[in-house]
Amino acid sequence: MRSLRFISAEALVSHSQLVQENLDNIAYNLYPLLFKASYLLEQADVTRALLSHWPLEEFRLAVLLRPNTDHPEDLRDRACKACLEACMQGIADHVLKSGSNRLRVADFTGIQDVQVQQCPCGRALGRWGRTKVLARTCCQLQGQPCSAGHPIEVFADLFVTEGNFDMVVQALKPLGPAPLQVCCPSLRADSLSPGQLLQVLGLAGPGNLRKLEVVHNVRLHAGHVQQLLTQVGFPQLTSLTLPTKAFDAPPTCAPDPEGEDLLFTSIAWELSQMNQLTELSVAFSTLTGKIQTLLSPLKTPLRVLDLANCALNHEDISFLADCNHTAHLEVLDLSGHNLVHLYPSTFFRLLSQAAQTLRVLTLEECNITDSHVNMMILGLSPCSQLQQFKFLGNPLSGSALRRLFAALCELPRLRHIEFPVPKDCYPEGAIYPQDELSVSKFDQQKYDVIAEDLRAVLLRANREDIQASTPLFGSFDPDIHETSNELGTFLLQAFKTALENFSRALEQME
Repeated sequence: MRSLRFISAEALVSHSQLVQENLDNIAYNLYPLLFKASYLLEQADVTRALLSHWPLEEFRLAVLLRPNTDHPEDLRDRACKACLEACMQGIADHVLKSGSNRLRVADFTGIQDVQVQQCPCGRALGRWGRTKVLARTCCQLQGQPCSAGHPIEVFADLFVTEGNFDMVVQALKPLGPAPLQVCCPSLRADSLSPGQLLQVLGLAGPGNLRKLEVVHNVRLHAGHVQQLLTQVGFPQLTSLTLPTKAFDAPPTCAPDPEGEDLLFTSIAWELSQMNQLTELSVAFSTLTGKIQTLLSPLKTPLRVLDLANCALNHEDISFLADCNHTAHLEVLDLSGHNLVHLYPSTFFRLLSQAAQTLRVLTLEECNITDSHVNMMILGLSPCSQLQQFKFLGNPLSGSALRRLFAALCELPRLRHIEFPVPKDCYPEGAIYPQDELSVSKFDQQKYDVIAEDLRAVLLRANREDIQASTPLFGSFDPDIHETSNELGTFLLQAFKTALENFSRALEQME
């Protein structure tokens, strides 16, 4: 329930002109209250004015938007375009305003990007957009006199691609005085060359970087990864994501006569020097027989581990089942491995070891069939902390899904299930794993009937709190959604380059 203070604040910010004319007469301790009210009601003019007059030493967006005694609603999932742009404009006004010298820290981290915006305008400003707005503001202010006499530290989660690279570099490496100093606790990079990645990381302050995501269209091989870890260094890093094929050997790398992968061993040693690393995502890298080399040197137990489609063998799964990381895992992705069929006892030993901590389990396209359901039920039953279970792309019938759902209802903390389209809904003889074209060609009426049956299973068990869905092409990714046009252009250019190289090679052969 909203407090009378907050109701009054809402009434006040609804009169934009009145607020702006009287900001100098408002008590400092009311600014946070008025800010949340203006953000809630999308009064962008008021939001900007509040920031331009901000009388406190710190402005921390996520703290201001989280639930409090005056307003219990959490607004951190509102990446409202109008309000966030107003915040940045307000910071710029504050810098240029004479007599404004108290604000020292502006923290824009902690905003959650979601699929459906609840703000009145319904328009989101995602991480890439926020990065661009911040970089543009910094560039515009460079060379301007700072009335405060000291730069304002602006903390932000940066998302850098080819489309905003030059602007971000200029913001991070000003040529002259800069009233805004960008601080980067987390960075996501996509559609960059290895050289561009190294450049932006060097400028972003790798010594303070906590999270690094290098994804999709950054084409790295093991030589690049080693260079990244040895030359840049990330002593504070807690979370690392590397792109597809990041551990593949460089094209010019000759195999070791004794079969030892010295480059990979070197990378593993560099990772072991990151004493705070607890999250590692290396999906779609070929790691057959290498998991022990990769994980055993790490000094800190991992909480998050993504090994999807890494071609793991029995030796790898055995190491995972018995290593010290497993008892600490909270998020585990082993998609793309035929675990239950090839290594059932080892895999279920792994689940047993992780049962007391595991919150999110993803087993997509693992060839889990109807004959495996009873084993899956036994394996999942000890996982009392499990909150999300995702198993898209497995050839399971409607009846098998009903049995599995009945068992999943017994997991007290489970809130989210992503289940496959039942194989009953596809033509007989459908081949798994399916491509994007095949996966969408199913009998929608059959699916609707089975999905309703599964919802009935949840209702009979009084588990209305569980959301079950079938996102055919994976869960919503706000970063990919926001940059889809740029990624498409990047892929077309890469395809064009490949064709040109192929044509050139044919001409040389002739």
